[in-house]
Amino acid sequence: MAKVHPNVAAPELLAGGRAVVEEQQPTVLTVWRKSLLFNCDGFTVFDSAGGLAFRVDRYGFSSGIRRRAEDVVLMDAAGKPLLTVRRKIKLSLGLGEHWVVYDGEATASTAKPLLSVRRHHAGLRRRASDKTLAHVTPLGPSSAGADAAAYVVEGSYGRRSCAVRDVRGGASVAEVQRKESVGDDVFRLVVPDHRLGTALSMGVVIALDQMFGAASSRTSLLNRSWSA
Repeated sequence: MAKVHPNVAAPELLAGGRAVVEEQQPTVLTVWRKSLLFNCDGFTVFDSAGGLAFRVDRYGFSSGIRRRAEDVVLMDAAGKPLLTVRRKIKLSLGLGEHWVVYDGEATASTAKPLLSVRRHHAGLRRRASDKTLAHVTPLGPSSAGADAAAYVVEGSYGRRSCAVRDVRGGASVAEVQRKESVGDDVFRLVVPDHRLGTALSMGVVIALDQMFGAASSRTSLLNRSWSA
């Protein structure tokens, strides 16, 4: 099997071991839509040197505690929970299914919401030029303008070609890109702007996979109700 992690040279070092770092140098991760654990669904994420950066192992128990069926937990390489991506359904409000990203391994009493990822609905008269997939809104008491999405996701997740953009200026803060010759289960996550950061960007990817991955023949991490 071809390598799934990128071949990227390490930064050059100046005298004394100080790395040469360009301003706003993008972070490039390789996402493999597969758990390293046997008989589990999930994600395995590698950094540019091929080291394990994040993982998602979709199973029912962790440390003896059963997780909610609506939860997907993003962990670091050592298995420490970083984020919980939780499905929410508000059909009565016309919002349908959306996802909330929480800090750490969320429980009913300690959950701290960070982001909301809501699928875009353009109605029956969807324009061909409308490439909007979802809206990403910061949550919590420190968020300003919580009623308006701070980021918009545009492109096609199914084709592994989409970007999370700032709605104010259109600048890309995270991008999903195809990785040649390895199929749809392996792709790049490029983070050129670190306002979201790599962990939250991966949290958005998990939400997008649940929203738009049903057309794939692979099994979802959760039971989906949509097939767009």
